[in-house]
Amino acid sequence: MGMDERMDMRTRVNTALKQAMKEKAATRLSTLRLINAAIKDKDIAARGEGLDVGVNDAEVLAILSKMTKQRQESARAYEEGGRLDLAERELQEIQVIEEFLPKQLNEGEIDNAIVKAVTDTGASSIRDMGKVMAALKGQYNGQMDFGKVGPMVKDRLCTHTAP
Repeated sequence: MGMDERMDMRTRVNTALKQAMKEKAATRLSTLRLINAAIKDKDIAARGEGLDVGVNDAEVLAILSKMTKQRQESARAYEEGGRLDLAERELQEIQVIEEFLPKQLNEGEIDNAIVKAVTDTGASSIRDMGKVMAALKGQYNGQMDFGKVGPMVKDRLCTHTAP
């Protein structure tokens, strides 16, 4: 227990990195190197705060989610600017990053998760939104885009609650 668990995500990234080197898969390799660099930056920051351990899997997931989101925004901007070659590269990077993320929930699964979180937390008004979001983040970290889920939770709390 302990060390092996903490190594899990890193090990997966490093194994994929070595494989990409062997295969000379350029985009894949550069994306995996970016992931590794982002994890290392976070480790250094953690050590700066006096923590002697590196980031855990949950934090790695948060880094990966953030990287995916940045690339989605870039791809959108490139598409609007007519730079489809650049957009395509961002999308290829997203595919590589998503291999390390848990399966993304679809709309129906997200709806069910929201309903369950609202029920579990006993949320009854918009004031309980933080509680519901915290419950979702605790359970589905890396599996949904919380930027999109927020308005859905808000909507549910506004429309499905007694006056």
